[in-house]
Parts: sequence; structure tokens; C-alpha cells
Amino acid sequence: MSKKIFTEKEIKQLSINKYVKTVSSKGITYTDEFKHIFISEKEKGKLAREIFEQCGFDAEVLGMERIYSARKRWQKAYKNNGIIGLRDTRAENSGRPREKELTLEEKNARLEAQITLLKAENELLKKIRTAERGMRK
Repeated sequence: MSKKIFTEKEIKQLSINKYVKTVSSKGITYTDEFKHIFISEKEKGKLAREIFEQCGFDAEVLGMERIYSARKRWQKAYKNNGIIGLRDTRAENSGRPREKELTLEEKNARLEAQITLLKAENELLKKIRTAERGMRK
């Protein structure tokens, strides 16, 4: 992450750009559309700084370190997952993904907990149906 902190004036300037989702004093979130444009232009042989400037960004405001790391991050994501890898999935994900394999005991405990939850849901639905039948009569 870049150590450059945006001033209020720079934040206002950046937030006007149509390719910016959000911007704060410490970071900037680009739209998925911009990431797609960036990758397609990069494949044509353009430099990262050129692409950013073409899309209305001031390279001096962003800083070359931020541009470089965005390029590196997006190219890696595109290489690994294609165009889907460029999507911003922060709203969809909750928590840290599991990296270790679960043991049989852990898998069994999870499945038992899931069964217990489903049984409780079924009981609740039965009670609701019974109450609704009582109201109809």
C-alpha cells in the first residue's frame, strides 16, 4: 500500500472521476469498468501511467507506487482468474477464507450442527403452519 495520503483537495479531484468508486485519505477503489479498460489497454502495450492519465487520473496525485501496485495486482488477478478476477468482491465475502483442510471430526461436527439447525427450522415452520391453520378456523 502506498504511504501517500490524499489531501481534501485531491480527494475531491479524484472522486469526480467516473472510474473511481470511493476514495479516502489513505486509499482509492476503482470501478470494475476501469480495471477492464486497464487490462485491455495494457495488452495493447501501453504503459500503466499512460492508461491512468488517459482515463483522467493525475499520476502525480496518485503516485507511481500506487499505480505500479494496482497494475501488478490486476495483472495477477487477470492471469489467475480471467476477467472475473478483476471484480471487487469485498461486499460478497465475509471473513477470511479457510486455508486448511478440515479433519473428519471437524467436518462431522459441522454437519451435525447443520442438521440441528435444519431440524430447528423445520420445527419453527411447523409451529407457524399450525398457528396459521388456527387463525383460519
